Amino acid sequence: MQIKDLGEFRVIDLLQAITAQKSTVPIDGDMPYRLMVDNGDDAAAWKTNGGTELFTTDTMVEGVHFDLATSTWTDIGWKSLASNISDIAAMGGKPKYALITLGLPPETEVSHLEDLYQGYSKISNLYGVRIVGGDMVRANSIFITVGLVGIHSGQPMVRTKAKPGDLICTTGCVGSSGAGLKLLQESNNVSQNIRDFLLDQHKRPYPAVETGVFLSEHGVQVAMDISDGLADDISKLTRASQVAARIYTDQISVHPFVKQAFPDYWLELALHGGEDYQLLFSASPQLMANIQSELPSSSSIIGEIVDGEPGQVTLVGPNGEFLSTSTSGWDHYR
Repeated sequence: MQIKDLGEFRVIDLLQAITAQKSTVPIDGDMPYRLMVDNGDDAAAWKTNGGTELFTTDTMVEGVHFDLATSTWTDIGWKSLASNISDIAAMGGKPKYALITLGLPPETEVSHLEDLYQGYSKISNLYGVRIVGGDMVRANSIFITVGLVGIHSGQPMVRTKAKPGDLICTTGCVGSSGAGLKLLQESNNVSQNIRDFLLDQHKRPYPAVETGVFLSEHGVQVAMDISDGLADDISKLTRASQVAARIYTDQISVHPFVKQAFPDYWLELALHGGEDYQLLFSASPQLMANIQSELPSSSSIIGEIVDGEPGQVTLVGPNGEFLSTSTSGWDHYR
């Protein structure tokens, strides 16, 4: 059955039923942010009497962000919400309410749409997100836009407060998602367990929400998520703060499977692969020393903030040599 056989309103009824049946997130949630109007009305509504609300949105387009030949509909649902959850994590917030807009050709199979929402249900239940509405339009090719509201109890982390002398840290390994994408694009004789791990890292990332909350609660003021590639994202952060950065490539945390699969290319993947959805943050040496033991074991201090041309990233190799400083992560129009 295709969605044109059901029509818009019956499709909406179907998706509302899936979100209602599959969601394990309570309607009341955190009481200061109690949901008042749920999915199905002209707008969702929730009551707030304090704290900070966060809102982010992201769009995925077929042929640009995903390929149905290599990704399942469930994978696409998971990842399109994960990218938004990661934005909230980068601010130190907790994700709460999501709205999903679908642009679909009328020939889209209803079963595919059900699989898409299985992906949404799995990740939304894992992260405490409730899907409270959205929109649907006819389109020549598939696109998905997710809007996500989050909450923060105080001052969110931002990109604009990095200072010379701060240390730079990542909360986990980078390059794994890029390695998974590269495996989809070319032949590689890696073992099945390495292939499965890297493909899963690419298709179903786990945003660092708990770590983001921890960082914010312990005084970290500067952070962003690693979505467009480590080198590009460091450049964005330092440009926003009007500072520069020095990065030591041998300190970057890269999973052994990435190095095994791409022994001559792992650093390129670590710097420019993108879509790892770890957090990148900076803090004073004293604060970093206070929190480092509580960070994930794969976290790593990779460099420092320095004076210099805003956005300039200097890469230093294992023997102290200076490497290329170009940034070539994801750019929609590059």
